[in-house]
Amino acid sequence: MIQFTLSRDTLLKPLQLVGGVVEKRQTLPVLSNVLLEVEGNQLSLTGTDLEVEIVGRVELAEAAADGAITVPARKLLDIVKSLPDDAPISLKQNEDRVMVTSGRSRFTLSTLPASDFPNIEEDENTLNLTLPQKTLKHLVDATAFAMAQQDVRYYLNGMLLELSPNMVRTVTTDGHRLATSSQPVDGLSVEERKQVIVPRKGILELNRLMGDGDETVDLSLSANHIRANTAAFTFTSKLVDGKFPDYERVIPRGGDKEVIGDRQALRSIFSRAAILSNEKYRGVRLLLSENNLMVKANNPEQEEAEVNQEIDYQGPELEVGFNVNYLLDVLNVTDGEQVRMVLADANSSALLSDFDDDSSLYVIMPMRL
Repeated sequence: MIQFTLSRDTLLKPLQLVGGVVEKRQTLPVLSNVLLEVEGNQLSLTGTDLEVEIVGRVELAEAAADGAITVPARKLLDIVKSLPDDAPISLKQNEDRVMVTSGRSRFTLSTLPASDFPNIEEDENTLNLTLPQKTLKHLVDATAFAMAQQDVRYYLNGMLLELSPNMVRTVTTDGHRLATSSQPVDGLSVEERKQVIVPRKGILELNRLMGDGDETVDLSLSANHIRANTAAFTFTSKLVDGKFPDYERVIPRGGDKEVIGDRQALRSIFSRAAILSNEKYRGVRLLLSENNLMVKANNPEQEEAEVNQEIDYQGPELEVGFNVNYLLDVLNVTDGEQVRMVLADANSSALLSDFDDDSSLYVIMPMRL
């Protein structure tokens, strides 16, 4: 029979981590529950949707009664959130019910046996590496926006994670644009390049768990799963079984027209022009002339926007159309003061990057307007 006491704030953090995975509507009732396990003075909380599993861990101030039970995740989270900060919470199992008490409040929750709770099996032949959490977070932040959503090409609904000697790379594409970012990782001893596709939900949950500090995360990759381990949590996700497109062939190499501009200024003029672009297609026209960029937009109501911005450009005049949201997405994730855009002609993809740092590259296909 499970029984333990801890403070509200200590329980809330792992419960929120785990609760993100639990779907409200589940085919299996037990998947709406969180698994609570006590061993000595450690409490583990597990949530899963059979694709992604998160285990959060907290130390209990005093040893408690060992045991395991599952309780409704959403209800327990709402109860804990509703209590005052630092309120002590006691949880005690009584046959097929769990009683949660705090001060003068008492809640009785239904349970399902821990034996009904599914767990993701361990795979053999795993590749292990350790890297700073902020490195992984940077790689995901730089590329996650270009993942496809519910594309029939299921292998695009996720992120390619590529490991090569001393280098980790992430790549995403939805067929209209591509994002790639790479970071050096000392001591990454893989004999040959290894690629896995992590599904969209797994990437979003993993990114939520990553911190910006120097703490490390241990990654394990197997044929079917990726697992991330820290002192506070264990994250596991199934991998997408498919072949990711050859991203190196998509990156344009022959562009001879280089545009350099202030990132914030470009973001501002694209946002301005976007106001009067077609709400469905979001197309804008970029007209390049010496040291000037004119952005034009119009819509079915015959409304027009025209904005100009001084840039560094010395090539011939060129007009090319793009989805303005795709341009803004890139400008929102790059960090530098200036951004570089390389073009070949009106029918070729644009290659964007930070002016000072080409570890992240962005390819955007043109639109016919």
